[in-house]
Amino acid sequence: MKKDDDSPQKMNSLTEVHRAFGLPKPAHPLVSLINGAVTPIDPDKLPKAHVLGFYKVSYKPKVGGRLKYGQSYYDFDEGGLLFASPGQIIGSNHNDASVCSEYTLLIHPDFLLGYPLAKTIRQHGFFSYATNETLHLSDEEKAIIMSIFSMIDTELTSRIDEFSQDVVVAQIELLMNYASRFYKRQFLTRKAVSHTLLQTMEELVDHYFTDELALNQGLPTVGYLAEQLNLSPNYLSDMLRSLIGQSAQQYIHEKLIEKAKEKLSTTTLSVSEVAYALGFEHSQSFSKLFKTKTNLSPLAFRRSFN
Repeated sequence: MKKDDDSPQKMNSLTEVHRAFGLPKPAHPLVSLINGAVTPIDPDKLPKAHVLGFYKVSYKPKVGGRLKYGQSYYDFDEGGLLFASPGQIIGSNHNDASVCSEYTLLIHPDFLLGYPLAKTIRQHGFFSYATNETLHLSDEEKAIIMSIFSMIDTELTSRIDEFSQDVVVAQIELLMNYASRFYKRQFLTRKAVSHTLLQTMEELVDHYFTDELALNQGLPTVGYLAEQLNLSPNYLSDMLRSLIGQSAQQYIHEKLIEKAKEKLSTTTLSVSEVAYALGFEHSQSFSKLFKTKTNLSPLAFRRSFN
C-alpha cells in the first residue's frame, strides 16, 4: 500500500505554486497575486491537501456561511476571504472540488523583512481560522478589498522598481486592517448566533466542574472549549474579545475564580483541595492566580466570610 499518496504536497516557493497551477513564473520571487478572472485555473490542477511556506489570502466568489456548530446563519450569500499562514495544511485529499478563487495573494515571509508588518502580521488571528470561519463580505466591503487587490496587481504587472516593495507592503497592511475591521463587523452581526454560543460555553464550563472533569483532565483549556464548539481557538478568542472584551483564556480564568470563590466561601475544603478540585496541579499556581485576580489570597478571601 502507498501511504504517501495522502501526504500533503509541500510547496516552499512561489514558482512551485505557479507550476502546479499551470501558470507562468511569478513576476516577483517573493510575492504573487493570481487573478483567476484573467488567468482561469483548471480545478483538476489544484493540489488537494498542500502545505505552503508563505501567507495566503484568497477571495472566493461563492462561500457557504453555515457554521459547523449547528447554526444555519449567513451574513451574505456571496464571496468571502480565506487566510492561511505558513505551515498550515490547506485543503483535503478527500473533499470535493470547490469553487476556484477569484484572487489569490501569496506572500513569502522574507518579502516583509525589515518592515513592521513582518511582526504584526502574526498577530492577526484570522490567519489561523478554520475554513468555516471565512470572512463574508458585503458588496461595499468586497469593493474595497477588490480595489486593494487591483492596486497590488497593477504594481506587480506594470513595473517593478525600487518603490514597488514599499507600495505592495503598504497595500498588504491596508488589506490586513480592513480584514480586522470586517471580522469585527461579522462578530457583531452574528449576535444571535454568538449569544447561543456564549450560553453553550457557560454550560460547558459549568459541566466541566460539576462533572469533576477537572480532577482527571486538569484545567479547562481554550483548545478544549474550541473543540467542543467546533471553532478554531483563535476565532473563539477574537469573537469573545469583540463581544465581551475578554479573550477565551481570560474568560476561563474568570470562571475559575468564580468557582474558587464559591468553594472557599461555602465549603471547608483546604486551599490545596480547592486548587486540586479546579484542576490545578500545584496549589501555589492557584493561589497566585487568585491573588492576581482578586488582590486577596485564598485564605484572606475565606476569612472575609467568617
